Amino acid sequence: MNRKVVLFYPPYDGPPLGAPACLLSLAAPLLQSGFEVSIIDASIEPNWLAAVLREVRDALCLGISVLTGPMIRGAVRMAKAIKKDAPHVPVIFGGWHPTLLPGQTLQEGFVDAIVRGQGELTLLEIAEKLAGGQSIHGTHGVSSKQFGLPQHAPERRVALLDDLPMPAFEKADFDAYERVSGQRKLAYATSVGCPYACNYCTDMVFYKRRFNALEAGRVVKEVTELVAKYRIEEVAMLDSNLPVDWRRARDIAKGFLDSKIKFRWTFQASTDFLCRMSDDDVRLLGESGVTHMGFGTESTSSSVLKLMNKRHQRVDEMYETARKAAIGGIHVTYNLIFGYPGETEADRAETLQTMSDIARQFWNVSFSPNIFTPYPGIPIWGQLREMGVREPQSLNEWAELPLGRNTLPWLQGAALERLQRMLEFFLLNNQLRKATKDHPRLRTVFRRALGAPLRWRLRTNRYSFPWELWIGRKVVKIATRRSLVTGQPLGTQGADAC
Repeated sequence: MNRKVVLFYPPYDGPPLGAPACLLSLAAPLLQSGFEVSIIDASIEPNWLAAVLREVRDALCLGISVLTGPMIRGAVRMAKAIKKDAPHVPVIFGGWHPTLLPGQTLQEGFVDAIVRGQGELTLLEIAEKLAGGQSIHGTHGVSSKQFGLPQHAPERRVALLDDLPMPAFEKADFDAYERVSGQRKLAYATSVGCPYACNYCTDMVFYKRRFNALEAGRVVKEVTELVAKYRIEEVAMLDSNLPVDWRRARDIAKGFLDSKIKFRWTFQASTDFLCRMSDDDVRLLGESGVTHMGFGTESTSSSVLKLMNKRHQRVDEMYETARKAAIGGIHVTYNLIFGYPGETEADRAETLQTMSDIARQFWNVSFSPNIFTPYPGIPIWGQLREMGVREPQSLNEWAELPLGRNTLPWLQGAALERLQRMLEFFLLNNQLRKATKDHPRLRTVFRRALGAPLRWRLRTNRYSFPWELWIGRKVVKIATRRSLVTGQPLGTQGADAC
């Protein structure tokens, strides 16, 4: 009897953090139940189309995990190829994008079904039904087509992460990922979900504000064993907000430290939860191997934070987070969002001035400024439509969503050019300080030549005749966007840093 399931992770921009944790998590219950699982990750398989077509010929189904944006292109191409070469194989989409837009995604002729939300137990039930020759219609957590019409079964009850098996890391080829990225990395999630309801965030729609976390002891045991077994150098925690339970975060760090197994680890958080940890707690994070933390600070304008429904975010805690991280020897990245509906230029100037002051005081702070991107399912789509934003109407249109670039009707022409100039001066000011940190002679020269003019521009919000940019681009590499998980640059401009 056929008991094979194929899982596919489409290509995406940037180096991989490691094997896709989502597919490894899906594979674990299937393997426990006696199914054969084949995983193809396009980031390490250059001939992914042929590889998947070869694997699916004797498979029960193909599962494709999909994120909003360019990743959709590979998913669509793969699904269409399956329908042409192996039409008997059901194509099942899952992940963030199909969950947020199941009706629209199911309209595509090459999509047979969608796994909504947490997928481990849902996909297992689908595989069991297909192996037994049964229909998958009505399976909780599944959207499917019956007689050509969409059918959305009831939601599946969310399982506690501690009740699910460890992801099938034995299916990951760590050597292949090292060849691609240059490091032996592990992507691991100690929790999912965040209790906050920020209006721009898909996490609160996907996880419905539920924080679902592994027990600290299990995290320590699994991670340290994986690091030792696979010679892992760095663990990227994929949690939306790891220290929601800050005592648990402290216990994880202490467990890593007590294990005597050395590795680096990184994670995302919110400043309010980090600030609930004592200075000694944060020192413990650093001693345990934490090298970077990413924070969604977004803005320092109280009016913009209110529009974002981000009332938990306080400016004093941004300073305090930088201070605490610095004493732990930990780098931090502050994400910034510009162009949010209702934001004024005064709000932008306030944010850049405050963040420049934080960077001046603390050596460990970097920034990742972004123009607001409307993702599917976020709560403010009604307002966005009224303001002239057109919502994509198909997978192909969502695939062309220009992540990190601007499509906002209210931020065009001179207003957009001025914002871009503001951000260039802001990033140059911060990067110049870092580039000359270990070069006293250069630091003196460039502080005199560029430092004071840059600070004056940011303080007075004047950006005409940008001679400092022309010089600065020859001196430093300006990182325009950074990963909140690792802090690594996602885009640069200019010459090599000193």
